[in-house]
Amino acid sequence: MIRQGYSLPYLLKMQNLRLIIFDLDGTLVDAYEAIFRSFSHTMQTLSIKGRSPATVRKAVGWGDESLLKPNVQPWQLKKALRIYRRHHSCSLIRHARLFPGAKRVLGILKKKGVKLAVASNRPTRFSWILIRHLKVLKYFDYVLCADKLAHRKPHPEILYKIMSRLRVLPDETLYVGDMAIDVQAGHAARVRTVVVATGSSSLKEIRRERPLRIIKRIDELLKVL
Repeated sequence: MIRQGYSLPYLLKMQNLRLIIFDLDGTLVDAYEAIFRSFSHTMQTLSIKGRSPATVRKAVGWGDESLLKPNVQPWQLKKALRIYRRHHSCSLIRHARLFPGAKRVLGILKKKGVKLAVASNRPTRFSWILIRHLKVLKYFDYVLCADKLAHRKPHPEILYKIMSRLRVLPDETLYVGDMAIDVQAGHAARVRTVVVATGSSSLKEIRRERPLRIIKRIDELLKVL
């Protein structure tokens, strides 16, 4: 576990924890191979030079439109999205997987009576493909994606909506993500945030935002609670 500088009294506030909100990609699910294959297919179809896996991975986290937009001409964007999304449905099923220990963590938390939710910048359609295919739907009380809202993370709207829907206060909530924007969203919503260092942001970028904790793997979350 990679520690951050918070005092013990602050950590003891975890005792009133009623809700844990999870980001999806990079936190619970490793879909980077699926995303890279769909991105590469789209670029090849449009006769555009591809990008390296590392470059694509760094651009993940803001939704598929944000992923494609810098790589195509404005007039190509709608077509690029159609190509990407048509390919991505199959790519997710073939190549996405849960991070080791993710299902065990969800199961233990569910048995403890903690409410669980998903807050993702990924489009709703693809989030549901992942959740159903990976057989984790039964663990979640609510799933919300940014395409149903006016704002994407790092705006806190998605966290506010989930807390309101589940009737839980910010100081009763923990948010678990993998990127600097997740910490920014958590701070803006006044929600404690733990970051799993398995996503698109570097440790330097994450530390700059001062999350409650940085952990190396999702199964380390149980040591924080």
